[in-house]
Amino acid sequence: MNEMSRSVSKTHYHFKPYNVGRWLVWGLFALALGVAPLIWTSSLSQTMLSQMGIAIIACLAYNVLLGQGGMLSFGHAVYSGLGSFLAIHTLNQVSAGQLSLPVSLVPLVGGLAGLGFAALFGYVSTKKAGTPFAMITLGIGELIWSMSLMLPEFFGGEGGISANRVVGKPVMGISFGPQIQVYYLIAIYCFVCTAALFALTRTPLGRMLNAVRDNPERVEFIGYSTQWVRYLAFMISGFFAGVAGGLGAINFEIVTAEVVGAVRSGSYLLFTFLGGATFFFGPIIGAVLMVLAGVLLSELTKAWLLYLGLIFLFMVMYAPGGFAALIMMNLRVAAFGKLRQLWTAYLALGGAAAAMLVGGSVMIEMIYHLQLNEALGPQLVFMGATLNAHGVDAWLGSGLLLLLGLGLFELVRREFKRQWDQTQEEIEKEIKRRESL
Repeated sequence: MNEMSRSVSKTHYHFKPYNVGRWLVWGLFALALGVAPLIWTSSLSQTMLSQMGIAIIACLAYNVLLGQGGMLSFGHAVYSGLGSFLAIHTLNQVSAGQLSLPVSLVPLVGGLAGLGFAALFGYVSTKKAGTPFAMITLGIGELIWSMSLMLPEFFGGEGGISANRVVGKPVMGISFGPQIQVYYLIAIYCFVCTAALFALTRTPLGRMLNAVRDNPERVEFIGYSTQWVRYLAFMISGFFAGVAGGLGAINFEIVTAEVVGAVRSGSYLLFTFLGGATFFFGPIIGAVLMVLAGVLLSELTKAWLLYLGLIFLFMVMYAPGGFAALIMMNLRVAAFGKLRQLWTAYLALGGAAAAMLVGGSVMIEMIYHLQLNEALGPQLVFMGATLNAHGVDAWLGSGLLLLLGLGLFELVRREFKRQWDQTQEEIEKEIKRRESL
């Protein structure tokens, strides 16, 4: 009896509670994907939502390299683009009856294509790190783009390759003809790929990839090959980029050479950085911004690329962590009840930035009007106001507003930094006080 009691006392039962917060976040993410087209029902909205789902996969795949592995790639559109071309060629074969494959699995063909090309090019690229790696990826990107002009049989020349995604008889009423059906296919892939990429961050490979980013010498010292870690991550990133490319082929039903160009690769880099490469959800924010900028902002002004460049410059100078870092820092402040101390400073920053933005925007729009629309006369309408691009008062007023906004922003920024540092000191003291209890 005593031996039985001792054995029972030595038995330990461990219970690991569910992470309710994580389940809640993933549930809300799935709910948002499901109800979004029911809230925004127009054809433009559904098209934009579809593009956002594709961009989320592509930016998360790119962030496996940039954010998690510290690998700056200037040619990642190669893998999403080649995945698009292989997917659309497969779709044409399915349409011609030469291949029996459901349309819903065509994106996996793009993923396998991206994986194959990443295995081929990545073996060379990942032998180096840092700047040499970035230059190699840039060279490979330019090589593939130049080949798109020399191999019209595969790339389709300037007109690209087109296809029809409606193939065969509908299955349970699903023909992928209506945009809403294509959206839900993209949403399913988006959720599964996002979950898989998040799971990667929790694996030993994901942890080792972070170690290679932070201290490659120590990783080599404990016996791991940093080149193989980078190579495996490169192939995984190429696979998911190819899946995004395959979804793009189904969504647009046409693939042109621009999908492997430097502009597409630069977009992945720019918006992943803007969203926040150091946080997992940062590229999701960046993907949404990429579609909004490419669709809505480009319709509002012809100078949208200039505005985008200025925003990128502003974020590099004042918020290098991206929008995700800004969100997390303010959530930390709010968790300690300190956010109300900063709301007046935020209002002042917003007001100064708005004045600077309005003044600069007026000057930019007048310059673009004189360069591109001079035949229409000097008059232009901006923000509901009629401006004379030849008038001295318009230039003088916008210039003064711009300078005033710049000056006020710098003054307010210094005061905000003082208040922010003071708030962080108070938070650190509170953390130490709680730890001592």
